Amino acid sequence: MLYLNDGQNLFDPARAFGGNTWRAHDIVQALVDDRVIPPLIVVGIDHGEAARAREYLPVADERNPHARGPLGREYVDFVTREVVPFVQRTYPVVRRASGRGFGGSSYGAIAVLLAAIKRPGLFGRLLVESPSLYVGGGYLLRKARRAERWPARVYLGVGTAETRRAEVNRETVENVLELGAILRRAGLGPRRLAVVVEEGGTHSEQAWARRLGRAVSFLFRPTRMTMHGAL
Repeated sequence: MLYLNDGQNLFDPARAFGGNTWRAHDIVQALVDDRVIPPLIVVGIDHGEAARAREYLPVADERNPHARGPLGREYVDFVTREVVPFVQRTYPVVRRASGRGFGGSSYGAIAVLLAAIKRPGLFGRLLVESPSLYVGGGYLLRKARRAERWPARVYLGVGTAETRRAEVNRETVENVLELGAILRRAGLGPRRLAVVVEEGGTHSEQAWARRLGRAVSFLFRPTRMTMHGAL
């Protein structure tokens, strides 16, 4: 199972921001067909449109006037206490943490990190793209330094051209590299952690789609325990 935030932007161009999607169904199906990964179900969780920033963030973003009154903790509770149990009741999926991933981009990646810290042991794989780690003066970085348990595998992705401002681009990459360093100090070696910095990569669905195959391959490469069932 791979749960992904911003469900509107994953599959259908008619619903996606700017008509661009992650092409999640095509990319994952190709990996399955090529036997790179076992069969994998992708669950897209739609955001609340104008409420998106509030839903995903645990703290306000001083750079975004629409990100006041954050509801990130409530969103994590919704995903972990309602969405995941519903999917597991409804579909024949692997219920081990090792077969359960959570991913997102930008603010959605912040929600993913918060879930991993708030509910350790529930998700065995994390897909974190272009995370907005500056929010709250590095709130999630501080939380990450104190976290005692991390998923079995974590993928971090970022581009060097996320915005039109060079100083913000440097900050974004440096924050991702700092998060990677925190995870390494927590004991995640190269088999558990992948950090990808894409030269020229932008803050866009096209960039996240371009890196998705690599991310999913790293996170869900087969093991003896996962070869014979859908994840």
